[in-house]
Amino acid sequence: MPQRIAILGSTGSIGRQTLDVIRALPDHFTVVALAAGRNVTLLNEQIREVHPALVAVSEAADASRVAHPNVVTGEAGLVEIVTRPDVDLVVVATSGKAGFVPTLAAIEARKAIAIANKEVLVMAGALVMEAVEKYGVELRPIDSEHSALWQCLRGEDGDTVAKLILTSSGGPFRTYSAEQLHDLSPAAALKHPTWVMGQKITIDSATLMNKGFEIIEAHWLFGKPYEQIDVIVHPQSIIHSMVQYVDGAIKAQLSAPDMRLAIQYALNYPARTAQICNPLDLIAARALTFEAPDTTRFPCLRLAREAGIAGGTYPTVLCAADEEAVGLYLAERIKFSDIPRLVEHALNAHTGVDNPTFEAILEVDAWARAYVQAQITQ
Repeated sequence: MPQRIAILGSTGSIGRQTLDVIRALPDHFTVVALAAGRNVTLLNEQIREVHPALVAVSEAADASRVAHPNVVTGEAGLVEIVTRPDVDLVVVATSGKAGFVPTLAAIEARKAIAIANKEVLVMAGALVMEAVEKYGVELRPIDSEHSALWQCLRGEDGDTVAKLILTSSGGPFRTYSAEQLHDLSPAAALKHPTWVMGQKITIDSATLMNKGFEIIEAHWLFGKPYEQIDVIVHPQSIIHSMVQYVDGAIKAQLSAPDMRLAIQYALNYPARTAQICNPLDLIAARALTFEAPDTTRFPCLRLAREAGIAGGTYPTVLCAADEEAVGLYLAERIKFSDIPRLVEHALNAHTGVDNPTFEAILEVDAWARAYVQAQITQ
């Protein structure tokens, strides 16, 4: 029987590529529900193609524009979608805080989850993984880096892992000086050298906050301490991540930079199905190069690691402050170099809470957002 799938964030980059995978493998999947933000035009095109039973949009004002008889809205609508009895697998392809509550609801409903939303594990990793264990569900990473680690770890004894090595393209400003990084336009920051992604994750890739989030994600997904998680810059984005074992051996997952491969693996797990992406041509790829990340020019990577190690509600502040700062930058209200500055100020102003509850996480999230906004109105 085909897997019955709900896609949160269907009009975003990962959501669209998820539909590409489903389109290529029609006997394997059927789409039960779609959820989108404000791009109703594209959502209506998707509805006409896959005929979902239920559709959600973020704003109630957009519901009348959706070409479907069954439309739900807001966070409650997302929860309704992920808890449907006819959904087997939920693809969480939203960005930011929007994925938090529906992901927890999907876990409690015992759905398999393919997750591309970094912020869910960053802001509340302990709560999410506790729920995953309690309800016995699968949390399948879609991020190319975590998918690579997942594939390299498959069949191995976790106790033999010496190090998880996340690779980073270095972003569009990898070779820029600290002076050049001060005042860069959003248009420039949105030109990623190897990946086509949503705006938020693309800016996070330019600041290396995205890679910092991935350190925290890897800690929760694979249960390794932060001292066993490294980052290495690999501009070609061919090696998606590596695992070093205690005997010195390193396993790496290589493929052309195409997110559909990671999506296909997560949707089909534990099986592998027919190739739908262009295969990697190693001769054409030629040289693969590596360098150490510079946390002086890109302090977000340092801030993320420090927040992860501090634990408690510090990663929640990191996540919320970054989301607000990136929004301000995209609106051209702050400079590129203000993003890490505002995040660091919020972290320094915060008094951490150990073992936070669901309610505490939401309170700290709101505090961090308000704090960042207050800094630019003073």
